[in-house]
Amino acid sequence: MRLRNKYLFLFAFLLTQVAWSQVEKVIPSPFSPPRLYNDFTQGGQFLTGAQASSIEKMLTAFDDSTSNQIAVVIVETLEGYTANEFATALGRKWGVGSKQFNNGIVLLISTGGKGGDRDAYIATGYGLEGAIPDVVADAIVENELIPPFKQGNYYKGLAQAITALQRAAAGEYHTAREREIEVSPGLTILLLIILLLLFAKGKSGGGGMINRRGHQGWTGGG
Repeated sequence: MRLRNKYLFLFAFLLTQVAWSQVEKVIPSPFSPPRLYNDFTQGGQFLTGAQASSIEKMLTAFDDSTSNQIAVVIVETLEGYTANEFATALGRKWGVGSKQFNNGIVLLISTGGKGGDRDAYIATGYGLEGAIPDVVADAIVENELIPPFKQGNYYKGLAQAITALQRAAAGEYHTAREREIEVSPGLTILLLIILLLLFAKGKSGGGGMINRRGHQGWTGGG
């Protein structure tokens, strides 16, 4: 049985490698010299020259000051692959963050040119999955990137998403759901006091409701 499982695992691994190799065939080669803001659209006019330079400076400053790296990649089409497949394969092929794509982040934008679909996706290397799990990456796309994009302000959307990713990598970005469940120490103490008071009241005879609910359906006995 163990030998069979070993062969099944090996078969699945080989299939995965073949699939990745197929995706990597359509991944564009990085520019030379390498850069962190990469616009592969026709004419490279997704941003103005000044805006592209500003984004590149943001990315370079983050790369220089941390062990993490963010690459922004703009393409017209995903060549039939999902944004997840395309972005992850690109991160691995380019070695974003490191040769193994450990501390790298790929912020992928597909503009929908050449008959492709518009899409946006954030892929993170293994070393950043703890700081930027899927729920955080999705929140950054939905809350920071997409709203300005819908207004045609692509620079603002990218700048906000990059800033949010930088904060998330440092453990300083929280989704709306996380903020909703955060409780301050003072409120925690107040809640504990209220619970203690309610418990004390119940012990003194004021907790009959709980007692009746616990005995619902019982009949009286002699």
